[in-house]
Amino acid sequence: MSPFCLGKVGDRGRSGTDNRLFVEAVLWIVRTGSPWRDLPEHFGKWNTVFKRFRDWVKADVFVRLFEAVSGEPDMEYAMVDATIVRVHRHGQGAKGGPSSQAIGRSRGGLTTKILALTDALGNLVRFVLLPGQRHDLKGVDELLQDIDLQALLADKAFDATWLVQRLQSTNCQVVIAQKANRRAPLLIDREMYKWRHLIENYFCKLKEFKRIALRSDKTDSSFAAVITLASAVINSR
Repeated sequence: MSPFCLGKVGDRGRSGTDNRLFVEAVLWIVRTGSPWRDLPEHFGKWNTVFKRFRDWVKADVFVRLFEAVSGEPDMEYAMVDATIVRVHRHGQGAKGGPSSQAIGRSRGGLTTKILALTDALGNLVRFVLLPGQRHDLKGVDELLQDIDLQALLADKAFDATWLVQRLQSTNCQVVIAQKANRRAPLLIDREMYKWRHLIENYFCKLKEFKRIALRSDKTDSSFAAVITLASAVINSR
């Protein structure tokens, strides 16, 4: 992982400090859900660590770390699903207001939706963030862009004619639970559909990281970075 990190031993400034200690500091924040100001002193000054975190976010370092530990996904089939997380008050008040971020307002308060695509092993391939009130289908185009699928497993929230036709046009097997009002029911592999629990398992593992289970990041870029880092840990197990 070290070749993908910013800085090295001997460099000036915050990029030249111990990368392993820094990653452990970020993981401590992500796992515990604590405010940056509560970072234990042995990790260094919290403000310096936070600024360095933002440097890595802007440079897509966490994405490169995720790719380094994930390897080639098993695309024998893939699964798509979404989960909703509440927004902590620390995650509110971003510049431009909630409307400029993937934060939506509903009866349950402010929420963010994580729409994810996992491979046949239940490991994350990619994800998109949506305001909590948006329908799951709104992010599917972005999620499936340039992805070669043999089969797609999904629940009935994704039972849309345009999506089924798009998948069939690429010879992708459709394994999507159907709504009761579908006029032309599809035959689906019900034994294969049972494996959809793997993406639900992924969300359970992801929400073990408290900063994700209750969004505490004001910006989508920071929230996406902590999801990416946590997913790197999950994929590497």
